[in-house]
Amino acid sequence: MTLDRETEEARARFLMKALSRKRFVILLDDVWNKFHLEEVGIPAPDFDSKSKLILTSRNVDVCYQMGAQQSLIKMEYLEKEAAWELFRSNLSTQAITAIDSNGPNNVIKECADAIVQSCGGLPLALKVIGSAVAGLTAPREWILAMQAAKHDIKDLDGIPEMFHKLKYSYDKLTSTQQQCFLYCTLFPDYGSINKDQLVEYWMAEELIPQDRNRGHRIISRLLSACLLESCGSDLEVKMHHIIRHLGLSLAVQQKIVVKAGMNLEKAPPHREWRTARRISLMYNDIRDLGISPECKDLVTLLVQNNPNLDRLSTTFFQSMYSLKVLDLSHTRITELPFCSTLAKLKYLNLSHTFIERLPEEFWMLKKLRHLDLSVTKALKETLDNCSKLYKLRVLNLFRSNYGIRDVNDLNIDSLRELEFLGITIYAEDVLKKLTNTHPLAKSTQRLSLRHCEQMQSIQISDFTHMVQLRELYVESCLDLVQLIADPDKGRASCLEVLTLAKLPALQTILVGSSPHHFRNLLEITVSHCQKLHDISWVLKLDALEKLSICHCHELEQVVQETINEVDNEVDNRREGIEHNSVPRSRNGFYEEQEMHGMVKDANNDNVNGYQNKTENQWIKGTHHVDFPKLRTMVLTDLPKLTAICNPRDFPYLEIIRVEGCPRLTTLPLGQMYDCPKLKQICGSYDWWEKLEWNVKEIMENKYFIAIKDED
Repeated sequence: MTLDRETEEARARFLMKALSRKRFVILLDDVWNKFHLEEVGIPAPDFDSKSKLILTSRNVDVCYQMGAQQSLIKMEYLEKEAAWELFRSNLSTQAITAIDSNGPNNVIKECADAIVQSCGGLPLALKVIGSAVAGLTAPREWILAMQAAKHDIKDLDGIPEMFHKLKYSYDKLTSTQQQCFLYCTLFPDYGSINKDQLVEYWMAEELIPQDRNRGHRIISRLLSACLLESCGSDLEVKMHHIIRHLGLSLAVQQKIVVKAGMNLEKAPPHREWRTARRISLMYNDIRDLGISPECKDLVTLLVQNNPNLDRLSTTFFQSMYSLKVLDLSHTRITELPFCSTLAKLKYLNLSHTFIERLPEEFWMLKKLRHLDLSVTKALKETLDNCSKLYKLRVLNLFRSNYGIRDVNDLNIDSLRELEFLGITIYAEDVLKKLTNTHPLAKSTQRLSLRHCEQMQSIQISDFTHMVQLRELYVESCLDLVQLIADPDKGRASCLEVLTLAKLPALQTILVGSSPHHFRNLLEITVSHCQKLHDISWVLKLDALEKLSICHCHELEQVVQETINEVDNEVDNRREGIEHNSVPRSRNGFYEEQEMHGMVKDANNDNVNGYQNKTENQWIKGTHHVDFPKLRTMVLTDLPKLTAICNPRDFPYLEIIRVEGCPRLTTLPLGQMYDCPKLKQICGSYDWWEKLEWNVKEIMENKYFIAIKDED
């Protein structure tokens, strides 16, 4: 044992002995790794000793490993007012005077506002950037500072030192995690990043093995280190503006060219392509890539969301020998110029394009693992090239114009490694063949049914062999009369997204008793279904987060309820009546109305956690909450709609959007009901003025956002 080690242990023993006899409060600041308290001489605090141990860390996993999860406090970003106060506290008197000037069109105040917003509530950034602009008084100076804060923050004083402090979190990552973090800088500022898409990019670039779970664990690690942030949906993450600038400063050394969301109309000059390893041109207005760039080291090229891009030169790919990831989705290209240099390509996304056919030599892309042709509305054929891409793990033809019209066309059994299949079907007999234990059924995750003539009924239980089916899109099946989500007696259904569009004969949607095949539905869209008068069955969907109804001209109510239905239920509960399940017909479906007894705690006057302030709140204690997870409700072009439903609690509702619903004069909200997360009520001024609602004036100032109804 070395002398230093002996000294360390002796000090720990001395400290342990001293602290064991005292009540103490110890603050451990900026802890990066788990350690045993005893090794440094700190007795583990317990209830009897009444001692306290406080630790801070930039890594939430360290807090968990140290056993602090029961009293974890996350330091959130500052709210707008607090951010303003911190920013102003670093300014000179002259700068504050210039900001507070009451002159017309105070440019300095607007610039200061934009700078504070760009800091995103991060205290360190507010302090450093506030100090950098502390002495500015001229409008021109503030404009330049604002532009730097948005686009080139490194030009401001103090930023290198700030980046040095923030970089500690990056330095603690493994080299693989660092590369995955830098990949996130390819996405636009303030935008969200789809987790699954990100992992697919990483796997194609071979940053990680072909293991989605490992990719999601890395995302969790970046979230834990506060290098990524959650953003409402479990499917997406985002990157803080300042952290992204840190990433961009590091990305330059990695030969990463980021031009995302910069309103570009032309491709970058040739010199920027020559040494680049990754290039992001996404979310721009580039119209033509009629160039032949020299970029033999380029591995990733992201060009998606250039909505006016309609041409690539025939020699565009001629020097891209190393390209593995190519995303051209959401552009207007009609053909893909093929080049044998793309032999290493592993990921190709052509979704939401106008491509008509794949090149004849497409089958030569032997290493391709991910091919997305979803929503390719002009695609006529694939020349059977897909069936020869034996390494494909993902093949997505969901909502493509190209689909299976004959049972003999289900000819991609050779794709033995296929894990994800999105498919479009045009005939009922094809559907039956696919659902009857066909080898492709187990990998089908997205299913689109279009123009299936004479198909009158769909029963979700028939899809049981599609064990991974997550999205079902039924469109233009003109003879479809009913959809049945019968009771699910087996495994939990995976179905999460349902769209019913252009179904003029659809009258009946039958939802069985729970558990049923719609139990995990997160999102529903009902469009152009003219025979539906209500969709009351949505009350049975406890997982539902988004409900969109549009162009259903006969729809009168979203949920059909009598005026006194809730009041009668309250009266019955008050009298202690328990009702058996009674089947009741409502627009062609039968529901089981389950009523349960109540138990009132006489000691603390609480009912299942609800304080008994009013009789209505007392009833809430055991009443099943309808729409328990609904976040978004969109109602568009429903000329006969008079009501959504009776007023009730909406514990998670954030957005209500109403367009083209002239007869809808009430909303199911009120002072007696909870809607704690409401952020927006969107609609036209004319519609808002016609609302008969006792809290309209209060809501207008706080939540109403005006939109223009389309004529």
